[in-house]
Amino acid sequence: MSEFDLVVLTEDLVNSRLKAGDVGTILTVYGEDKAFEVEFATLTGESVAVETLLPHQIREIRPSEMMAVRDMTLQEPADS
Repeated sequence: MSEFDLVVLTEDLVNSRLKAGDVGTILTVYGEDKAFEVEFATLTGESVAVETLLPHQIREIRPSEMMAVRDMTLQEPADS
């Protein structure tokens, strides 16, 4: 996986509104694929979150997949 690749989150993030299946863009690759900084955004480009994730938390998109829509305003943020 490389910078600017689209990736799929493989698990819900406990302290975030992000859920498995959300699509993000890799911004930075750290140390030979040891970690990735990934930005998740709305379809209009508004950033929702930037997370540093481990390889098991994301995967490459598959050619047969299509994006789905979920409204972030309908979700309560996780308690801190």
